[in-house]
Amino acid sequence: MARVILITGTRKGIGRALAEHFLTLGDVVIGCSRSAPDWTHDNYQHFELDVGDEPKVLEMFNAIRKTHGKLDCLINNAGIASMNHSLLTPLDTVKKIFSTNTFGTFLFCREAAKIMRKRKTGRIVNFATVATPLKLEGEAIYAASKAAIVSLTETLAREYADFGITVNAVGPTPIQTDLIRGVPQDKMDRLLARQAVRRFGTYDDVINVIDFYLRAESDFVTGQVIYLGGV
Repeated sequence: MARVILITGTRKGIGRALAEHFLTLGDVVIGCSRSAPDWTHDNYQHFELDVGDEPKVLEMFNAIRKTHGKLDCLINNAGIASMNHSLLTPLDTVKKIFSTNTFGTFLFCREAAKIMRKRKTGRIVNFATVATPLKLEGEAIYAASKAAIVSLTETLAREYADFGITVNAVGPTPIQTDLIRGVPQDKMDRLLARQAVRRFGTYDDVINVIDFYLRAESDFVTGQVIYLGGV
């Protein structure tokens, strides 16, 4: 039976690459973003919503229950960043970042686990970032929102273990997506120099880690965060 995989932030970037990867494997993929994607697939269902909007999120999960009756995997990819000095960061920006990165991830974990626990199996993968362990200047709020994801991942792994659900995270290095498009080149060079492997990450690097987490044989791996690039 095909897996049912929910991925947030699938309109473009890493989320789209993940959706296309799992569709190629024959999985059923459910995605969401704040606007419609410019691509379709017979085994893909899309919801337009903000991941921090609880009523809309609940509607989506109710639709998943009615349509599929199960959820095998959740990948919390959706995220936003603001690369400014903390002295130049307005509170509205802080709220938006935490709403998407932290509150949205929590909502999706909570609702996914409610479906997964009925079958005593499930995989949840969250997105951390190397900005947190590297303590990157100019990314205080983004790094803090993702530090919360690390703590959430580790604690939920314990809370959900009795339900047969694993909860892990991947922490990508910079990947050439819209998220870093406006970052000055000299800043990116300095960041890459702090990695053991001094190059940009790729979609395939991230997919490799997520594939490992989702394997049936990985049911003993939970509460872990894998940072890429040797960070």
